[in-house]
Amino acid sequence: MITTGNLIVSVYTEQTPNPQTMKFVANKLLYPSKSIDIMDNSLEHLSPLAKELFGFPFIKSVFIASNFITLTKSDANQTWESIIPSLKSFIKNYIEQEGLIVDEEAIETYKKEQVKATTIGDDSDVITRIKELLENYVKPAVEMDGGAIEFKSYKDGVVNLAMQGSCSGCPSSTVTLKAGIEGMMKRMIPEVTEVVAEGE
Repeated sequence: MITTGNLIVSVYTEQTPNPQTMKFVANKLLYPSKSIDIMDNSLEHLSPLAKELFGFPFIKSVFIASNFITLTKSDANQTWESIIPSLKSFIKNYIEQEGLIVDEEAIETYKKEQVKATTIGDDSDVITRIKELLENYVKPAVEMDGGAIEFKSYKDGVVNLAMQGSCSGCPSSTVTLKAGIEGMMKRMIPEVTEVVAEGE
């Protein structure tokens, strides 16, 4: 449970490079040093806050990290200007009432199930270096834009990454991936020959 004490919660919005997403920033930590990307309501049990947000008919996905929530809307005809006030008000009230942001037990169970399905063995030296590079150089930059990039796999020189939050479906994410991340990885980790987004 995250407590607010006597803190007056404020929430403001920031535009992201993806026109379908909006970043809602709070003046308190919501999910310190972690992030969770809930692409649809099939995983809403991992976050009571996300479950409530999916109650808004125009919300397509919810990304929570640090002190912000990035929301993706499903309806291109629905303008952010028309829905931001109700979303800001809801998020502010939810935090002030000390609503549970994420269900850590449910997340741990889900992660264990995912690991069982994907375990190949211990991380190699190359994978360790890839993860460190993502954590130290990429994560801080993409979080500023309301997104995240998660390591998925490495095989035969190809790094597979999952684009999350505002990065998912963003028109400029391909440029970020190829010109930014791939270029840096090739320079710093010679074993890497290509970086691709999950599903490519």
